[in-house]
Amino acid sequence: MTMPIELPDEASTTALGERLAAELLQAGRGVVFLHGDLGAGKTTLARGLLRSCGVTGTLRSPTYTLMEPYSVGGQGFLHLDLYRLTDPSEVENLGLRDYPPESTIWLVEWPQRGAGFLPAPDLEVRLAPQGEGRVATIDRHSAKRPG
Repeated sequence: MTMPIELPDEASTTALGERLAAELLQAGRGVVFLHGDLGAGKTTLARGLLRSCGVTGTLRSPTYTLMEPYSVGGQGFLHLDLYRLTDPSEVENLGLRDYPPESTIWLVEWPQRGAGFLPAPDLEVRLAPQGEGRVATIDRHSAKRPG
């Protein structure tokens, strides 16, 4: 059973991303699906994770570009936001083959918009409003998962 993680503010959402970063960096790979409504904190969590992994400079939201790749010390990262896709097959046009999930850490917002065209997740993070803050649940899936 997955226990809920209370996130009373933006800083705690960022901190959750930082904790997940340690797992993913140790494995050197991982596909993370980020679920939640608009404004749930998906991008905040992703930014915390990426910063903790050593990504510097401007971290753009991939809302309009659909994807933002990063690299730190030979470790690849791919941040996807599929909200604007109208058909899951549009994922095929993004050039994702250049970012193999076996050696890249993927962070995928709105993964349901790419259903059937994405690699299976190792982790799924669900974010939902709770009072003034948020609540997160994390499901770990595969035997090859990070950690």
